Amino acid sequence: MDTIAEALALLRATDEHGVHALVLNRPARRNSLNLGLIQDLRRALDEIAADPKIRAVVLAGNGLAFCAGHDLGEITAHRSDPDGGEAFFRRAMGECAAMMQQIANLPQPVIAAVHGIATAAGCQLVATCDLAVAAEDARFCTPGVAIGLFCSTPAVALSRAVPAKAAMELLLTGDLIGAEEARRIFLVNRVVSAGCARDEATALARRIAARSALTVRMGKAAFRRQLGVDVARAYEDAAQVMVENLLAHDAAEGISAFLQKRTPVWQDR
Repeated sequence: MDTIAEALALLRATDEHGVHALVLNRPARRNSLNLGLIQDLRRALDEIAADPKIRAVVLAGNGLAFCAGHDLGEITAHRSDPDGGEAFFRRAMGECAAMMQQIANLPQPVIAAVHGIATAAGCQLVATCDLAVAAEDARFCTPGVAIGLFCSTPAVALSRAVPAKAAMELLLTGDLIGAEEARRIFLVNRVVSAGCARDEATALARRIAARSALTVRMGKAAFRRQLGVDVARAYEDAAQVMVENLLAHDAAEGISAFLQKRTPVWQDR
């Protein structure tokens, strides 16, 4: 991989296939999300969105965990602020919510590669990503209820990724679930051997990166939009997207290649 940028808490690289790795790099803190890391992610996502060479993203973590959620040490430190931490809490929660929405709205698909624990906002990250690959040793939970802090913001992503009763059980009990249970409730797409999640997620990202970037970007945006509207509006929007997609060069090329039994040559237009 050719490194294109590196920060203390976030490592980044793009490979020759156009797959961009975003690696949380606070292993001593189990990659917990302090405000600095959240802001690093927001800047990185802005840059990725504007870079046509990046065709897919893999989100992973260094060390023994994927992400342990918000940095509770940082949160506790701000309780001594004159306002009891209110201003900081509003800023941190607002920045994190904006970062999660950036992932959802990113033109490129984002695949989580999960190992170790993904708890609270870490579980929220997994639920927010378009796809997720989990190592068999991965564990997931939204444990805030056990410490008097209900995982209300993780609930937004979780309730859109898994069935409502499965989400509520996680949120109300705070219990850890294993990788196979996470797959059963559709929090992750597949489970692989320990130590293989990032490789499997990268291989999946490369398969997606080999498709027409225009088609993938149009499709992801349309899929995300239709989730928030009624069926009639969803079909109306989807039909318009299909027309625009059919008029694009890559659709004509792809259909011709299929009929001619050859490999398409994408121009991403």
